[in-house]
Amino acid sequence: MQLIGKVQGLMMKAAAPRGVPDAVLKQVARRSVEWLIMAEDLPSRDSRVTVDGAGRITTVRVARGVRTHRRLLERAKRLLRSVGYDAIFTQQFDISMNSHQCGTVVSGTDPATSVLDPWCRTHDIENLWVIDSGFFPSSAAMNPALTIAAQALRVGAESDLAA
Repeated sequence: MQLIGKVQGLMMKAAAPRGVPDAVLKQVARRSVEWLIMAEDLPSRDSRVTVDGAGRITTVRVARGVRTHRRLLERAKRLLRSVGYDAIFTQQFDISMNSHQCGTVVSGTDPATSVLDPWCRTHDIENLWVIDSGFFPSSAAMNPALTIAAQALRVGAESDLAA
């Protein structure tokens, strides 16, 4: 559960019923605050990012842990109501709103089932390491920047040893 901060009327437009005047949204926003309820996005072998022959990128995401996330959301709503929030509006996000893209580059010891070795070096290209969040098996519902930085230091130290 993360406090995002002040809501603007324009931000509410996408989630509001059609036809709600901007002035009404602005008034509601003046007395609103945004909370984000996140749960770990668990991996699925059926989730994919592909590029077709024309260069178009397609994503397929199999959502896992949905029931657990719903329970977390209901608990957060009860908590917010208990501390005085009178009206709670929710907006679900799909893959298009993903701000912490992780995964897609499987790591492991077997080149037949993984792209990277345990040190994030590609099996196919000797001098290529992946040090972004692509190697993560899941997204832990928080900003991955510090873990990416730690991984870069780890991989950098390993690549120095390999050279």
